[in-house]
Amino acid sequence: MATAKQRGTLTLAELCEELQISRSTFYDWRAKGRAPRCLKLPNGDLRIRRADFERWLNALEDAA
Repeated sequence: MATAKQRGTLTLAELCEELQISRSTFYDWRAKGRAPRCLKLPNGDLRIRRADFERWLNALEDAA
């Protein structure tokens, strides 16, 4: 079975590790509409498309 990274998506844990943030920070950003777009799987888990993550990062860079 392919991992999330192999499918071009990140798990929430992978995203938090990459950004060096806690899950609670991610959920706070998400509640405020500041997090990258997420996919909600039928089991409730979240995935973030790598392309959406990269666009989100680029938008932050442009705004800085």
